[in-house]
Amino acid sequence: METGVDSKTIESWIVVLEASFIIFRLQPHHKNFNKRVVKMPKLYFYDVGLASALLGVQKAEQLEFHPFKGSLFENMVIVELLKQRLNKGKLNNLYFWRNSKGNEIDIIIDNFDELIPIEIKSGKTITKDYFKGLDYWNNLTGFTGGRVIYGGSQYQKRSHGVKVIPFTSLAEINNA
Repeated sequence: METGVDSKTIESWIVVLEASFIIFRLQPHHKNFNKRVVKMPKLYFYDVGLASALLGVQKAEQLEFHPFKGSLFENMVIVELLKQRLNKGKLNNLYFWRNSKGNEIDIIIDNFDELIPIEIKSGKTITKDYFKGLDYWNNLTGFTGGRVIYGGSQYQKRSHGVKVIPFTSLAEINNA
């Protein structure tokens, strides 16, 4: 995509935004389960309210049908997981994973001896699509389990050890 701005200028702007604690870069997980993984970090806002305002959202009701609802929800969950860790004096161990074919895990918690894959979905009704990324990851890695954090209110335990957790219970993720 052509922006008309030099990449070094953009990088310097991003560094200023990071130093100001406006955005942060979520790094890709580097363990190479196949050779074609995405290595470019993803940008997230520390303040989802600021991100919403920049998108023109003026009332909470507007989010229900906003085209970026899922992205804002994902941003909110990721920043909350990050804040929970940092507030406990722990280092950031959150990553994402995506291959060149578009298969993705929204969050990988790397606990050195254990990787916990997490999918984030803003919907309130659980569908089989919520598990597509986890199924791919589990088949690729031989791992069993994972988490789905979603916009609903029901806890569920699914086959292969996948836990479905309402976003209102995010504290459980870092406490586990």
